[in-house]
Amino acid sequence: MIAIVVLLICGIVTFKRLGLDQERKAYAKQMVEVQQELTDEKARTKDLEEQKAYMKTKKYIEEIAREKLGLVYKDEIIFKADNN
Repeated sequence: MIAIVVLLICGIVTFKRLGLDQERKAYAKQMVEVQQELTDEKARTKDLEEQKAYMKTKKYIEEIAREKLGLVYKDEIIFKADNN
């Protein structure tokens, strides 16, 4: 009777251990995914900071003024292609 109880307890412990191992593997996989997301977000943040710094430059302002507003310098000559 005692041997059966001991074997039953060992079976239950082994079963629970297998379940915990699967859980641990799932959490490890999730941790790797989160680490990758963190790395990606850090790279994105760096890109955004660089873009923010670029947007404060004179070159960016000139670029936007030319593209969006069509502005040019006083002594600048613009040549347009004839679309015929």
